[in-house]
Amino acid sequence: MIVLTLLAAVLVGVALAVLGGGGSILTVPILVYLAGQDPKQAIAMSLFVVGVTSAVGAVSHARAGRVRWRTGLVFGAAGMAGAYGGGRLAQFVPGTWLLAGFALMMIATAVAMIRGRREGGKATPHGELPIGRVVAEGVVVGLVTGLVGAGGGFLVVPALALLGGLPMAVAVGTSLVVIAMKSVAGLAGYLATVHIDWTLAALVTAAAVAGSLAGGRLAGRIPETVLRKGFGWFVLVMGGFVLAQQLPVLYSVGAAVLAAAGGGVWLVHRKHRKDHRVTAGGGPE
Repeated sequence: MIVLTLLAAVLVGVALAVLGGGGSILTVPILVYLAGQDPKQAIAMSLFVVGVTSAVGAVSHARAGRVRWRTGLVFGAAGMAGAYGGGRLAQFVPGTWLLAGFALMMIATAVAMIRGRREGGKATPHGELPIGRVVAEGVVVGLVTGLVGAGGGFLVVPALALLGGLPMAVAVGTSLVVIAMKSVAGLAGYLATVHIDWTLAALVTAAAVAGSLAGGRLAGRIPETVLRKGFGWFVLVMGGFVLAQQLPVLYSVGAAVLAAAGGGVWLVHRKHRKDHRVTAGGGPE
């Protein structure tokens, strides 16, 4: 299984370099189902793998001029702050609802990426984005990703490409800076309570880095429209898969909620009728 794990890790590196996202969503299942890791260990290890791979990928993109460093660093810092707040809020929301919300968000993001910017949208191929906009988008994206626990690249790339107006290839490269920063912050939190198999982590990271280097060369040769729509369809499939996994639980919870609500309405209606009979009969109100 270690061979399959490493081959899959190579694909993770390629996905990160080409799409600027998908690292955690792909790495966690690989570590759980192929490497046999505990879910929490897999999440912590994925943060290490994705963080290192994203950092290496960012350097590769930077050499090709596809990273806006100021935008990425400011966005990453704001995202880290938002992620902390989202992580604190997550304890009050059931995990199933978090995943369902995440899936719906992925689907909406995918549709936006497939459709692309409106014709009147203004791109900024050479300049940095305004600080205020970067901070605002970074906090919002960080809040959401901290709340659902994954999906940094799936939100960072659309935020930079659709809202910020960066070319898709530049948005992908810049998102890797953001992902690396947020991965470091997340890993620091996990290391206090989770033990990592560092040998396995090093092997998986090496394979992912190799894939990232290969993907970095490939990314600059893919047309803008193909890259954007390919990203969108990839996210759409992943979002549909995550949502499908949660539907049975959501159906059960929804049925229970409706049953409880129906029972409550019936009790209120019964009490109202009883009070009406007492009042009509001249009894005390």
